[in-house]
Amino acid sequence: MIEVRNLTKRFGSHTAVDDLSFDAQPGEIVGILGPNGAGKTTTMRMLTGFMPPTSGTAKIAGFDVFNDSLEVRARVGYLPEQVPVYPDMTVRGYVTFWAELRGVRKPHARVDEVIERVQLTDRRNSLIRNLSKGMRQRLGLAQAIVHDPQVIILDEPTIGIDPQQVIEVRETVRQFRTKHTVLFSTHILSEAEQICDRVLIIHQGRIVAEGAPATLRQQLQPGAHLYVLIGGADEAQARNLLEHIPGVQSVQAQGEGFTIRTQPDVDIRAEVSESVMRAGFALLELRPVAMTLEDIFLDIVGRKT
Repeated sequence: MIEVRNLTKRFGSHTAVDDLSFDAQPGEIVGILGPNGAGKTTTMRMLTGFMPPTSGTAKIAGFDVFNDSLEVRARVGYLPEQVPVYPDMTVRGYVTFWAELRGVRKPHARVDEVIERVQLTDRRNSLIRNLSKGMRQRLGLAQAIVHDPQVIILDEPTIGIDPQQVIEVRETVRQFRTKHTVLFSTHILSEAEQICDRVLIIHQGRIVAEGAPATLRQQLQPGAHLYVLIGGADEAQARNLLEHIPGVQSVQAQGEGFTIRTQPDVDIRAEVSESVMRAGFALLELRPVAMTLEDIFLDIVGRKT
């Protein structure tokens, strides 16, 4: 459904996207992950025809994004990071406006269906200026799918909204799988794990890893990360105790405690508890640390320097 080959975008001497190649199959949700500035948004803008590439090709449903732009736009729904809305329109008026622009037949029935799908039925007559950011994100999803596109491209759809709204947006995106191919951009690996079938991890405009989310987390973060807070010991004593526990690869200070990296497939929690007690100290906190993709990249860079 999506075919990208050697896609490159340069801005002067800066290469934002560097020789990118990947595919996305019908009914698949593919995540594009990477830290801010990795080239995710630039890639999406090229795929939606908003921006020409410097070189390379991209096809949507067999149509070239650049030579068959109108055919591609008819088959793509796009939600940019900043949702383009008209504050003085109502929810229903806005979605109807997009349906008519997209040439939807019987737009009124389709508009009601889409508004219900994104859970905005009770706000259909509200002015957009009175909607929360989360509701605006769902409204953006509505305009992206109102013409029932084969491909939906979403750029950071959950950024800046509260946890409950994040859950609602994620659930809506999951439902797209049955009828659409979805390209989903985020910088949070845990989010991709909950939504995506496959992820592409981009760093400095290039794909550095590709595969199922759980597999990639294991590749990038092979050992577990634990946060430990010990009472009754000074920093030197606590660090020395933790560094001598079998299976510990590294110990880094974090706030009042420490973050421990362990060897792959090694569970040291029982040993940490026993070692702290044997030393006569108190184990005040022991918990796993969930790392964002940005954290993992910074950690990898730190280990290479």
